Amino acid sequence: MVKISVLQHAPATHLPSRPGDPTPTSRNLDPLMHPFAKARERTRALNAAKMERIFAKPFVAALEGHIDAVETMSRRPESLTVVASGSWDGGVIVHDIAQRTKLLHVEAAHKGKVSGVCFADETRLLSCGTDRNIKLWDTKSEYVDENGAGPSEPRKPLSIFPGKAAFNSIDHHRTDPLFATASSIVQVWDENKSAAISNLTFPTSTETISAVRFNLSESSVLASIGSDRTFTLYDIRTGKAERRVIMQFRSNALSWSPTFPTSVLLASEDHNLYTFDVRSLNEPTHIYKGHVAAVTSCDWSPTGLEFVSGGWDRTVRVWKEGVGTQPEVYHTKRMQRVTSTLFTADARFVLSGSDDGNLRMWKAKASEKLGILDSRERAAMEYRDSLKERWKFDPQVGRISRTRHVPKPVHKASQLKRTMLDARRVKEERRRKHTRAGESKPKAERKKVVVAEQT
Repeated sequence: MVKISVLQHAPATHLPSRPGDPTPTSRNLDPLMHPFAKARERTRALNAAKMERIFAKPFVAALEGHIDAVETMSRRPESLTVVASGSWDGGVIVHDIAQRTKLLHVEAAHKGKVSGVCFADETRLLSCGTDRNIKLWDTKSEYVDENGAGPSEPRKPLSIFPGKAAFNSIDHHRTDPLFATASSIVQVWDENKSAAISNLTFPTSTETISAVRFNLSESSVLASIGSDRTFTLYDIRTGKAERRVIMQFRSNALSWSPTFPTSVLLASEDHNLYTFDVRSLNEPTHIYKGHVAAVTSCDWSPTGLEFVSGGWDRTVRVWKEGVGTQPEVYHTKRMQRVTSTLFTADARFVLSGSDDGNLRMWKAKASEKLGILDSRERAAMEYRDSLKERWKFDPQVGRISRTRHVPKPVHKASQLKRTMLDARRVKEERRRKHTRAGESKPKAERKKVVVAEQT
């Protein structure tokens, strides 16, 4: 009698558990069986980094309609697709970025520049301009007759709030029927009253306020930036300014973090972006360096993990929170100075408005594939991402992941800026070297940003 050993395999261990799942594979993880595993993994990481740069095609579409610089943008709350924009030509457009159509186009909403737009609720839009007027618009779809023709009369605002000076910015309260405006002073308005209900500016202040934003969590807190290099916090419950800091350079835009209520982002004239914790305004928490000209706009991603900025150097840059260098850089040949930037509500796309009158849509992740992904494709992408993260300190993989091609003027400007900063550093070192010991101490970069703080 002969005993026979039979190898038996359960078919279930070699078949996907559900339709569409990847086929399970059996691997022997004994390192002695795979002497070249590390070399193969490095090659895969290198190929993954190369593939990311090959497929990095961030531009999605251009939304036309404005005939002058796109000055300001705002997304509608609780909507993934609706965005409003205002232009120097006095026009206001409400876009559906998914369909790439216009829901509303008011060609002569204001006389002169439209300097601010924001949504009051799902169907109403506020706009302000240099004509000293604030207008409330109904954004419901325009009437179209059976022949496809639009309304014969131009769209009229629901309400008009006259002011005493040209307005530079507007923002609506998150829950109450209140909104704040920036002009020569900061004012709070009630939608049901024709005049401002309170003035919040410091008594000693003489600046022109360039932007105001309500805090997204503590909605009674309001922040503003001014032309005299100030950043000010107000409390609309007390009706006065609470704290103010004077910075070394003027700020051009601000944005509150959606996930960390005490964090605010400032876009500065000195080519940098700063995040501040409003509980301690004596120095910034992070400095973001990359632009080679004044930063004119900024906006947080809804996740709070990224933010976008646009600058005078004609580039759009997407930054990771807490990483102060090497952002993603977007540019085109025809794009001029970027005046406004915005993240969409799903954090997948970035919008930019520039001097050439175009509103452009970009992917937040340049190499992301648009469309439906099956499970195997998604698993492969996640595997490549983990490989790049694991091997990011390898010289070749890191160089490929970091390299970004920028326009020649931007590249030349960055070289010149680097030369100037190196010369300044050498000058400081020589000054300290030739002064008495202890008299000239080096000062940290963060300590130089804020000149004075007032409470």
